[in-house]
Amino acid sequence: MKVIPHPKVQAAGSIRPTQTKACCLNPFQTLCSGVWSVGGLEVSTGKVSSIEAMNGSTVLLPCTYSSCIGIKNLYFNWHYNDNGTMIKVSTSTIPIEGVEPRVSVNHDRVEFVGSSKNNNISILLWNITFEDEGQYICFARNPKEKNRNHSAIFTLKVVDQMKEVDNTLTVIIVSVLGGVIGLVIIAMVIKALVAHFLLKDDEKNKECLVSSSGNDNTENGLSGAKAENKGTPKA
Repeated sequence: MKVIPHPKVQAAGSIRPTQTKACCLNPFQTLCSGVWSVGGLEVSTGKVSSIEAMNGSTVLLPCTYSSCIGIKNLYFNWHYNDNGTMIKVSTSTIPIEGVEPRVSVNHDRVEFVGSSKNNNISILLWNITFEDEGQYICFARNPKEKNRNHSAIFTLKVVDQMKEVDNTLTVIIVSVLGGVIGLVIIAMVIKALVAHFLLKDDEKNKECLVSSSGNDNTENGLSGAKAENKGTPKA
């Protein structure tokens, strides 16, 4: 049986590189092409993707987006994962950068608090209950980037009472550091006082030396001594 080589395989057996069409037209977009190749639009719920909150409190579900080539008709929404069933919480579209969206909210305790000026599409969840516990998905799609889907998950855990944090070790460390710093300050103060008194003693010694030297000279009839005027002896 005759084997027909694939057109992309050369006679030597190496693979011929395929030509790809450039996606960026200017230097800035060329710089961003690497990001675009894996999805120029990025959605994030921040460094901390989960929170533990008390029953009845209000929590912020954060979400931001970024794109190196800008946005146009950016579609976004929030979904709640109810044991595999996705329930839409809010949805909207941002026409262009800087234009605030008209957000449709499908939950009576949800408020949109984001702003397109800050690339923020966060929401507030008021008076949370145990039924609100679970995963919330922030979803976004930018038509300028071939409608690629991007999402980030934020997990909410509802508790009756917040856990007490044992700060014993922290208190001990702070106390030790405070004691060491206090000892250093006391040592510096004592050193300054000793130096001050030594300096005063040196000044007193100098004054005593000068005074003693003056008295000696007077007793020896030197400077400061009065010569006695003796009368001329009569013949």
